[in-house]
Amino acid sequence: MGREGAKPRVLGLITARGGSKGIPHKNIVLLAGKPLIAWTIEAACASKVIDRIVVSTDDPEIAEVSRNWGAEVPFLRPDELARDDSPHVDVVIHAVKWLEEHQSYLPDYVLLLQPTSPLRIPEDIDAAVALAIEKDADAVVSVCLSPAHPYLMRRIEGDGRLTEFMPRPSGYIRRQTLPPVYVENGAIYLVRRDVLLRDRSWYSEHTYAHVMPQERSVDVDTLWDLKLAALMLAEGA
Repeated sequence: MGREGAKPRVLGLITARGGSKGIPHKNIVLLAGKPLIAWTIEAACASKVIDRIVVSTDDPEIAEVSRNWGAEVPFLRPDELARDDSPHVDVVIHAVKWLEEHQSYLPDYVLLLQPTSPLRIPEDIDAAVALAIEKDADAVVSVCLSPAHPYLMRRIEGDGRLTEFMPRPSGYIRRQTLPPVYVENGAIYLVRRDVLLRDRSWYSEHTYAHVMPQERSVDVDTLWDLKLAALMLAEGA
């Protein structure tokens, strides 16, 4: 990791652009009395392993809110990296290279924390980093059990016929006997800095899973997701 025997440096990077079609100004909309992004900043601040917490945003208002809740905002993201179709990996690499070029900061790991995962807790972050160190992993990505199994999914053809989404075992399939299937929940993407810059990806043969329960895996994209997250917080999930 570049510093033999030393505790690895983990950059906590929160990406939050200003544009949002589903929920206007989504990243700072109020959730249970706090801006949405504040839940992620607080979890990062309470983590025992994060070295720095940096927000990458193109929006001055998001930048101000982020600073007020304890994050650094050392730059504003270029407009070309704040479009709907801007690749997320490009946003992360831009932040990593900016910190190197302007502050000579070279973390061992880059931890992408999306503000749309407000129910993630500090223990999830710490466990993901511990797993990466234990396994000498290239990356760790958070997942949860998929609520829908691909064997039970169907597609609708152009003429309206219902067909299989993918081949499945013959006979009646009981949900209880299906092999477990996991889906990314968007909460944690941890990767070695050198692997990120080399492969531009979180995925390799040495990517490991940090499994989170579904009740901490709400990804806020719509107003319904926001209401669900508020309900979970009200119930102390």
